[in-house]
Amino acid sequence: MIVLKSDDEVRVMRRAGRVVAEALQRLGERVAPGITTGELDRFAEDFFRRRGAIPAFKGYNGFPASICTSLNEQVVHGIPGPRTLKAGEIISIDVGAVVDGFYGDAAATFPVGQVEPEVERLLATTREALARGIAQARVGNRLSDISHAIQTWVEAHGFSVVREYVGHGIGRAMHEAPAIPNYGPPGRGPRLKPGMTLAIEPMVNAGGCEVVTKDDHWTVVTADGEWSAHFEHTVAVTADGPLILTALEEEAAG
Repeated sequence: MIVLKSDDEVRVMRRAGRVVAEALQRLGERVAPGITTGELDRFAEDFFRRRGAIPAFKGYNGFPASICTSLNEQVVHGIPGPRTLKAGEIISIDVGAVVDGFYGDAAATFPVGQVEPEVERLLATTREALARGIAQARVGNRLSDISHAIQTWVEAHGFSVVREYVGHGIGRAMHEAPAIPNYGPPGRGPRLKPGMTLAIEPMVNAGGCEVVTKDDHWTVVTADGEWSAHFEHTVAVTADGPLILTALEEEAAG
């Protein structure tokens, strides 16, 4: 069942989203050759605690860290640790926090120093795919209009969307209905209504769409070893259009 949020609940989710947005910005500023993913995780947890927020991921189904750090061919759910970032790599950082009982969730992929032009194109395409998906989160549209907008943009640029992992509803739980695939035909699924809150998150591979999970039971990697990018925002469907709850400033899409 899709849980519609009241205006007051959306305002609380905005507070959670702002903490997530600030954490992601601060983490991005720290991405540089020589830093470890564990150092990024420790910074994030300390940041959340100082802001009075709870790290949403730590302990979730046994996940051992406060953020997910996925490098290069890693798609999602990478576990922070001693791995040192190297120039020319990319790192996807997924951040979640709980404030006053509501969740915020966002992700971005950052270059580590300078990267190859084709890697820059992968990041730019994924970032724009997210924007195009969010722009479809409008009252009266169908859920799959979001999915279709993401898929068509990605595939038009020669990349592929991951099919085994999807976006999701979000609110008092990190994962609520509905599931939001990043592919599919338009005009399918439930009508979008005011009060729906959605975590929209294209995961885009430079090669094929197939993925596998590593022996740690968490880290998802591309099957062909090609690199992958991940961008995500928590969005509220409102009568005035989509409202990005995990933006630093008030931001409506489109």
